[in-house]
Amino acid sequence: MSIEARLAELGVTLPDAPAPAANYVPFVQIGDIVYVSGQISNGPDGLITGKLGDDLEVEAGAAAAKTCAISLLAQVKAACGGDIERLVRVVKLTGFVNSTADFTNQPQVINGASDFLVEALGDAGRHSRSAVSAAALPLGVAVEIEGIFQVQ
Repeated sequence: MSIEARLAELGVTLPDAPAPAANYVPFVQIGDIVYVSGQISNGPDGLITGKLGDDLEVEAGAAAAKTCAISLLAQVKAACGGDIERLVRVVKLTGFVNSTADFTNQPQVINGASDFLVEALGDAGRHSRSAVSAAALPLGVAVEIEGIFQVQ
């Protein structure tokens, strides 16, 4: 099954790749590797903001992380000239969680992205990963995730 068909089956339509918000590029490709800049949690109603361990629960954080994964795939699609089928695999994610000093469930939050990528891409979605706490993230968002992808 194609990636586009699987996403459609999951009810996901990739948005246009978000434009950079500052002086950087959204992705860099070197050979068959695409490095995608951090994508912030953004849903249909705008930015998903908040701090885990304060005003957000793990489930809300995981949902925010899923939106980051969708934006990552949108950037990969843009890097591939609009052809997401060129995606070979997810190599690595680095997830940043806006959280209190005593919050320790960052991995469960970033699972929202990891679980979605495996659900959408199968084995090609399995990846290495880091999940770290941040005292604050840009614009007060709950989650930011950057990724490394292999493409054809």
